[in-house]
Amino acid sequence: MNTKTTPKDFFLHLGATVVLYVAVGAFIDLTFSVINYAFPDQLAGYFTATSMVWPMSLLIVLIPILYVLEWFINRDVTRTPEKKTLWIRSWRMYVTIFLGGTLIIGALISLLSTYLSGEISARFVWKVLAVLLVAGAGAKYYFFSLYEGFKWSKLIRRGNAGFGIILVIAAIVTGFIIVGSPTKQRAMRFDSQRISDLTNIQWQIVGYWQQKGKLPATLADVNDSISGQIVPSDPSTKAAYGYNIVKATSTKNAVFEICATFALASQDTKGRGAYGTGGGLGGVYYETTDVASSYPYPGIDGGTWEHPAGETCFARTIDPDRYAPAPAKEPAVSAKGM
Repeated sequence: MNTKTTPKDFFLHLGATVVLYVAVGAFIDLTFSVINYAFPDQLAGYFTATSMVWPMSLLIVLIPILYVLEWFINRDVTRTPEKKTLWIRSWRMYVTIFLGGTLIIGALISLLSTYLSGEISARFVWKVLAVLLVAGAGAKYYFFSLYEGFKWSKLIRRGNAGFGIILVIAAIVTGFIIVGSPTKQRAMRFDSQRISDLTNIQWQIVGYWQQKGKLPATLADVNDSISGQIVPSDPSTKAAYGYNIVKATSTKNAVFEICATFALASQDTKGRGAYGTGGGLGGVYYETTDVASSYPYPGIDGGTWEHPAGETCFARTIDPDRYAPAPAKEPAVSAKGM
C-alpha cells in the first residue's frame, strides 16, 4: 500500500535532515577544537574561544529539536506503519547512510595517506576517530531504522540515540570548561581591549618622541585635536592607563612604562588552534581566557603582553638608532637679518 506524502511528513523529514546535518557539522567542529586544545602543535595557530562558542550554541539549540522531530516521525510510523514506505523517509535515510559511509572511507584513506607520509600526529588520529565515531553512529542508526527485521534492531537504535546524547553533552561540557563562563568571556574581552589600547598608546608615545625628541610628561600631552588622536581609557572602569617615565633622553635609549589592571592572567595557547594563520576558525586573536598572545615590536625591550591578573606595567625602551627623532628645524631667517 502506497501512502501519500503529506506536507506534514515532507517538512518533518526535511527539517530532521537539515537539523541532523548541521548538528553533525557543529559537533565535528567542536570536537576538532577540543582536540586542537588538548593536543597542541607549534605549527598551528592560537586558540580562540569563537572556535568553540558557535558550535556549542548550535548544538544546544539543534539537538533537542532533532530529537523532538525524530520522536514525531517515529510516533507517526508507529501509528501508521504504511509511512515506513514514504519516499522521503527512504531517501533521507539512504542518503544519510551513503554520506556516513563516504565520511568513513574518506577518513580511513586520509589516515592511511598521512601515516604513509610519516606526518601522523596525535591530534590527527583523534580527529579521524571522531569522524569515524560520528559517521558510524549516524549510519548505523538509520540502517537499522530501515531494516527493522534484524535482531536487536530496536535496541541498537535506542542505544545509538542515547550514545549520541552522551557524546554531545560531553563535548559541550568540555567546551564550557575550556572557554569558561559568560562572565569570564566578558572579562577576557575587556582584557583584549586593554592590550589593544596599550599597543595604541605605546606607538603614540613613540611617535611623540620621534617628533619632539622627548617623552611626553603625561599621556594627555599625546592628545592631538587636529588629527583626532586621543589616548584611550580603560574600557571597563574608564580610569586612565598608567604611564611612568623611567629614563628620558633624546641621545640614548628612552625608557617608559605603561600600565593597566587586568581581570585575568594570560597564558600561552600558541599551537592550540587550527593549522593556518590563527585560531580554530581562522585569524589570530588575543584572548585572555587561557590565552596569551605575543606582540613583538622591533627596538622595544620586553616585546610581549603577557601579564598576571591585577595591575601590570610594561617597560618599553625606545632605541634612537631605530626610531630616530626628527632633526631640529633651523629658525627661519627674516629679510631684515640679511
